[in-house]
Amino acid sequence: MKLAIAQLNLTVGDIAGNAAKLLAAAKEAHAAGAELLLTPEMSICGYPAEDLVLRRDFAVACAAAVQQLAAGAPAELMLIVGYPERSEDGLFNAAALLRGGKIEKVYRKHHLPNHSVFDEQRVFDSGDAPCVFACGGVKFGINICGDIWEPGPATRAMEAGADWLLVPNASPYHLNKERERVAVARSRQVESGLPIVYANLVGGQDELVFDGASFMLNADGEVVAQCPAWQEGVFYFELDRDTCSGPQNTLPDEDAAVYDALVLAVRDYVGKNGFKGVHLGLSGGIDSALTLAIAADAIGPDKVHAVMMPSDYTASISVEDSRDMVKRLGVRYSEIAIRPIYEAFVGQLAGEFAGLAADTTEENLQARTRGTLLMALSNKFGTLVLTTGNKSEMGTGYATLYGDMAGGFAVLKDVAKTRVYKLANYRNRVSEAIPQRIIDRPPSAELRPDQTDQDSLPPYDILDAILAAYVERDLPARDIVALGYDAATVKKVIRLVDLAEYKRRQAPPGPRITPRNFGKDRRYPITSKYRPDLA
Repeated sequence: MKLAIAQLNLTVGDIAGNAAKLLAAAKEAHAAGAELLLTPEMSICGYPAEDLVLRRDFAVACAAAVQQLAAGAPAELMLIVGYPERSEDGLFNAAALLRGGKIEKVYRKHHLPNHSVFDEQRVFDSGDAPCVFACGGVKFGINICGDIWEPGPATRAMEAGADWLLVPNASPYHLNKERERVAVARSRQVESGLPIVYANLVGGQDELVFDGASFMLNADGEVVAQCPAWQEGVFYFELDRDTCSGPQNTLPDEDAAVYDALVLAVRDYVGKNGFKGVHLGLSGGIDSALTLAIAADAIGPDKVHAVMMPSDYTASISVEDSRDMVKRLGVRYSEIAIRPIYEAFVGQLAGEFAGLAADTTEENLQARTRGTLLMALSNKFGTLVLTTGNKSEMGTGYATLYGDMAGGFAVLKDVAKTRVYKLANYRNRVSEAIPQRIIDRPPSAELRPDQTDQDSLPPYDILDAILAAYVERDLPARDIVALGYDAATVKKVIRLVDLAEYKRRQAPPGPRITPRNFGKDRRYPITSKYRPDLA
């Protein structure tokens, strides 16, 4: 039999738009001769809909859309659609089997993830019954996403007579997530003996980005078909008993995958939220250069406006390299000097600051001047300001509230500085978008004479390793020191991370590309006296 997977980019809350995409996919699959179409988790309403699903009107609208989809889809095609099912028993993350103009069966997700970026137990109740149906002489069972990350539901499907396991997913991307999914699917295949069809969502949703990369495992646990990452489409598979044939795509390597994730995240955040384009501050440094390249690749250079805002401390090569880069990419470019505005601020504050030496206050005033200018452009032209700070800066608080943190989307928020360099070099292998001198120069905020980042921070290779251990792996301070890092440096970095929580709480959202980002993934109190012990 021929089975199809609709790997779709859906939008949370766009119930009518999502239903239209699902109907188009159903008609396409039917025309291609498919008997069964599998769509992603919660496909009718998008994922994660978070507290929207608690609204009765939202659940009612989703249920009505499922009924309309059943009536409009080809009667001969079996279609699996995800939606929030509200009933007398509770509220469930469900998958409906549509056939012949009606809902034939409903499966309710058993295991509700409540960790990392997931908090489904906050909004859903758990199901406990298997769902098995026949199509094309094959019996299929359904598990939804988190169900295959724990033992039990796959076995229950097998015991109910399933020959194959269908798994609709909304599995967000992070580094090497594809390997984790395959490993988990193999463990369920070993547990149940069932070959597996894994269908995943694609697209950006606030902090999360979904990579697609749907696949199939045969009864030996081998990946026998692989859909592309980062692409929408309807993909077809021929099933023959316990094996199948289908697409044979190669997934991108790590740098390409991260870059693709950031591009898709920007494209969808801008497009799904209705912005006309983006503005960003171009400094001549590597962070803003990489952000500019991503933005141009995501939405096209005609919708990108780069603004250089030089001060007395801006090096001439910063301006030269910025002019060079915007010519390479073809984006709109402006230069707005901040000296007159900055001097006006300082002049107005002179009475209050009398007798006090200049310090980081004056440095921050420069950053806040730039932030104000960018937000004014955003207001006037209906665009989104992209901030350019990276994870290393967000981690240590090396950023200015209402200055370089002012904006609507933080593209590099989960990208460590060492990875920024990797991504810049990767992008230049595609085409030379970023002047090499930007990559080679020591990084600097250029807020005082001869300033470099390493005046305030450890070398980035050391800093990023400590941050990864403390933030992403939750290692105790003493264990980080045991890895070979200087105790004083570890103590300093951890102190900076803990003290900067109030800043990060006010930072714009940004795409998650590591197993633990600064956002909904890591929830620490702002007010806290706890300090890790190095002893």
